[in-house]
Amino acid sequence: MRSSGAGNVPTLRADDLLATVPGLDELADVEPIDWGLVPASHLTFAQVLEIGEILARELARPDIDGAVVVQGTDVIEETAFAWDLLPLPPKPVVVVGAMRSASDRGYDGPANLRGALVAAADPAMESQGVVVAMAGELHAADDVRKTHSHALDTFQSPNAGRLGRVTDTGVTIDRSRTPVRLPRIPRAAALPVPMLTVVLDDPPAVPNDPAGIVVSAAGGGNTPPAYLELAQTLISRSVPVVLTTRCPSGDVRPGYAFRGGSTEWWEAGAIFSGSLASLKARVLVALGLGSGLDVRGLAALCEAWNGGMRAPDA
Repeated sequence: MRSSGAGNVPTLRADDLLATVPGLDELADVEPIDWGLVPASHLTFAQVLEIGEILARELARPDIDGAVVVQGTDVIEETAFAWDLLPLPPKPVVVVGAMRSASDRGYDGPANLRGALVAAADPAMESQGVVVAMAGELHAADDVRKTHSHALDTFQSPNAGRLGRVTDTGVTIDRSRTPVRLPRIPRAAALPVPMLTVVLDDPPAVPNDPAGIVVSAAGGGNTPPAYLELAQTLISRSVPVVLTTRCPSGDVRPGYAFRGGSTEWWEAGAIFSGSLASLKARVLVALGLGSGLDVRGLAALCEAWNGGMRAPDA
């Protein structure tokens, strides 16, 4: 982004961004694809899936070793996870952005992009799924969170910790992961999937006929009774209801038996997201349903984060 006088707007095309990276020729042979100049906060599921199809097509080429997606940072924790869910060829995919504008002092874009290119060219990243490369760190798409509105090190992995680090000399992997993949790339996301966040003394409201809902509960999975009553109506209609926590880290689990407590949600047949955060759980529901999964199929995916749902005969 560059300043227009009134504020920052997207202006840098692919070649402009690559021109900011010193020693690019020594890193990799880069083939730019100029998809567009869309503020990250404006992105839609349709556009995210369009980019996913491009990734699938280009990564299938034998002469392509990996891919880097450059975007604004506002919704990286959602877009990166969306691409992480897609059954892409097993090659590195690195999502990167910048916390400062190209017109700001200390513009971090070139260093971040250089790190992303180094990571995408490293064969060690092939099995790690989609990652976010920012401030010299690599974060797995299923855990990464934007934790500060402006800090350079805003991206953190609050549950499992960073995946690794990247420098000019290469990648260091601190831990390994196995990405969760959908059976196919959806043609479209199943929408709407509203996200209800439990707050003090506020009744829930859901649009008519949601494809699914995500409830961001207090603590380990507790809500006022009205949230559970709404969920039970939807569950009886086979609408997926996913219970998550509004806490920055941790998971939801049975344990509280009062009305609206986590145990009652479990008994009611809600899907527990485990440690998968609310924003990512919504992406999972929208794309999972779009790929043809049902309630049980979504619950099976959530088992990767120690979630899931009550067995029918339990």
